[in-house]
Amino acid sequence: MKKSLISLAVLSVVFPLSSHAAQISGQLTDNSGKPIAGVAVHVHGKEKTVTTNNAGQYQIELDADSQLHFSKDGFLDKRISVKNEAQTINFVLEKSSIEAITVYASALHKSNLEMASPVAVLAGDELKDKSSNTLGETLNRLPGVSQTYFSSVASSPVIRGLDGPRVRVMQNGLESSDASRVGPDHANTNETLSADQIEVLRGPATLLYGSGAIGGVVNVVDGRIPTTNYESLEGAVEYKHDTVNEGNTAAFVLNGGDNGFNFHLDGLKRKTEDTEVPKFEAHHEEHEEEHEGEDHADEHDEEVLDSIENSFIDTTAFNLGTSYVNEHLVVGVSYGKIESDYGIPGHSHAHHDHDHGHEHEEEDHGHEDEHEEHGDVFARLTQDRYQARFTYSLHDSMIERFDVKLGYTDYRHAEIEEGMEGTVFTNESKELRATAEHNLLGWHGVVGYHYYDSDYGADGAEAFTPHSDTTQHALFVLEEKTFGDFRVELGGRFENTEIDAPEIHLGHDEHDHEAHDEEEHHGEEYAYVGEFDSVSLSAGTIWNFKEGHSVALSLGHSERAPSAAELLSNGLHIATSTYDLGLGYEIEDGEIHFEPENVESETSNNIDLTLRKFNGNFGYTINAFYNQIDNFYFQQDTGLVIDAHHDEMLSMDEYLSHGHDEDEATRVFQYQYADVDLYGIEFDVHYQVNDQLLVKLIGDHIRNDVKDSSEYLPRFPQNKLGFEAEYDWRALQVNFAATHYFEQDKLGAHETHTDSYTLFDVSAKYNLDVLNTDSFVFAKVQNITDELAFSHTSFIKDIAPLPGRNVQLGLRVYF
Repeated sequence: MKKSLISLAVLSVVFPLSSHAAQISGQLTDNSGKPIAGVAVHVHGKEKTVTTNNAGQYQIELDADSQLHFSKDGFLDKRISVKNEAQTINFVLEKSSIEAITVYASALHKSNLEMASPVAVLAGDELKDKSSNTLGETLNRLPGVSQTYFSSVASSPVIRGLDGPRVRVMQNGLESSDASRVGPDHANTNETLSADQIEVLRGPATLLYGSGAIGGVVNVVDGRIPTTNYESLEGAVEYKHDTVNEGNTAAFVLNGGDNGFNFHLDGLKRKTEDTEVPKFEAHHEEHEEEHEGEDHADEHDEEVLDSIENSFIDTTAFNLGTSYVNEHLVVGVSYGKIESDYGIPGHSHAHHDHDHGHEHEEEDHGHEDEHEEHGDVFARLTQDRYQARFTYSLHDSMIERFDVKLGYTDYRHAEIEEGMEGTVFTNESKELRATAEHNLLGWHGVVGYHYYDSDYGADGAEAFTPHSDTTQHALFVLEEKTFGDFRVELGGRFENTEIDAPEIHLGHDEHDHEAHDEEEHHGEEYAYVGEFDSVSLSAGTIWNFKEGHSVALSLGHSERAPSAAELLSNGLHIATSTYDLGLGYEIEDGEIHFEPENVESETSNNIDLTLRKFNGNFGYTINAFYNQIDNFYFQQDTGLVIDAHHDEMLSMDEYLSHGHDEDEATRVFQYQYADVDLYGIEFDVHYQVNDQLLVKLIGDHIRNDVKDSSEYLPRFPQNKLGFEAEYDWRALQVNFAATHYFEQDKLGAHETHTDSYTLFDVSAKYNLDVLNTDSFVFAKVQNITDELAFSHTSFIKDIAPLPGRNVQLGLRVYF
């Protein structure tokens, strides 16, 4: 009997017994006393939400002491604690100049206005209006964000000058698990047109998702696993046409449900031709500068181009998911597939002596001939992605919620040349993220475990990275507590990373180009297993010093193990026209030696200060940051080139003395160490002039200092300043934007100067309001002046300018 009572007491703490239901009701009004319709009233920790009616009234039932969250676009969020007893709660919602959006990656259900760390969110119609072919292009104009830009076929986000493995790209909180972190020519597999919102987190908040995410986290949120109940069929369809590449894009999303069971389906088809650009002369400026005084005019015939050759896209994608949802439980699964053929600009084998020694049986896609006419080489990307989610919310307990996310991804990227597969990149990944949200001694927080395994393979003549298996285990915690007008956040993460590469080759390969025989390998072979332990810590506070005003300060310490590509790369990377070498190699007298024993972890210490004003008609967000990084890994031009047999490094003069043509030279880029300081400011200012006119000013100024060096980090983004005006008149919305990108003259080794440029865009959207649907026709003109512009962050800057003038026409229907 005594044991039974003890057991019952324990269960009542973790899984409390049901109590009687209490009805909470009330009315919400604005400052002028007018009722506010459509306010979402959500019970914290449960899948339970109601909305206010046209009279601003709401009614919701509770069965325990709870917290209610009131939110609506254009108004400040309100959170109040309520007792489990019938009562009436009326109050006024303050208008907001900045839209409050719940950030799913925040872990603690915070909005963008409540975060201690800087965050930017694109959501709703704003996301749909700014959606582009790639994730990098879509986010490029956010303060502090730029893009790698490998033409419009592949572009990933660069955050505060950091990219690659330092920026973790996620889909619904799980790793995207493609190969876009390995090379800039690998497309990201997240489709922005089917997303509900995209979150960009910077600063210490990112440590929850990996010690490697010191640059930031990009979380693409979609509804493939529904977490709310649908009582009827709803969705959207969109079609748009772009003249700059004769592109056509069609997408749809469909949601429905009954009695707690829900489903989601979305799909996309995109097909474009090569991207048109303003006429420009393609040349090899870097070689000309390096050999000043020598006459190479005959060797560098400049070609006038008006398009980016081999930059077509042909993509098909869909996601299917289902779930069961009630007040306590969300359980669901999803499957997503993407197939994409896209050109690889500048990828030509005309002067490289290698073949397809690792031929693969090719799947019959039925359209090889159609794509071969676009260019010499194109990529065929396929990805199958499975996800599952289990969430259980408790009532009135120290433990509020358990959440488990599972993911499995099978990724494949093959380069197709003359109808046959050449180099093939694969990534098979498994991921588990389990968290428990709790309230303990006045601290609200989450603790969790994260497991990630990536089995990465590269097979073929251009496999510049060896096969490797990277396994990570991590424990993390984030806690917050409120002290009057202050809220304090503390976080930590311990991560163990193991990199296992069973076959690392030194030397060169010989191929039979006619018979495609098995390659013959000459040189040494190594097996490598490396293990790294990383500790990351964060502390932050946000002070709401006045209604609608806050200042936030956050501190972070992060340690990062090198990625397999940063550590072990050793081979031709034809897409970037480079020979890539990792941190684990040394070059001595023109020969490569494998010496990975002394590779150290990258260590970052950073501080972020954020000032926000978000009430009334005028608002702003200003972020200032300083990031001091020891052992910063970066890829730099060594000034050497590699000969045709890939077994000797030479200076350019030695290479030319052997009778080679400078145009055929493949430069050696190696990952190196340096201590680096990054610092800057980002701002986003809004002013609602009147009910019709909204103006915005955005910008960033970011710098880097490489210690003990007169040079700067290579491919560092240009600073920008942008202006936007949005005018609403009845059913018509017109938007004008101008963005100036400043010149980049802070150059890395062997880099060339990038000029400033200004891009002007104008768009219009008209609400047809037919058949009880929100139907919009829209038109957009991008780069109105047809400005010739180059992105300094691009590996292929000299042959891939930004797109020329584009006219986009489209239709979007919500039902």
